[in-house]
Amino acid sequence: MNIKTPDNGADLTTLIRATELETHVQYRLGRQVRDLQLIFADKGLILRGRAQTYYAKQLAQHAVLEATMLPILANEIEVF
Repeated sequence: MNIKTPDNGADLTTLIRATELETHVQYRLGRQVRDLQLIFADKGLILRGRAQTYYAKQLAQHAVLEATMLPILANEIEVF
């Protein structure tokens, strides 16, 4: 999973939080979503990646929302 910030720089607190988020989402999803990217925008998050099912795509969105409480601006996870 890749976590991106708009300025491509992050302080230590952000990196620790990002690691916790990655662990949480991977635990919830297992291998159902590949190449998951969380893109931090000014007002929320954008999700990208590839999922095996629409259900997995929805699970990813809920796992991220549960972990961050940030608005999901777009769920661009592709179902293949």
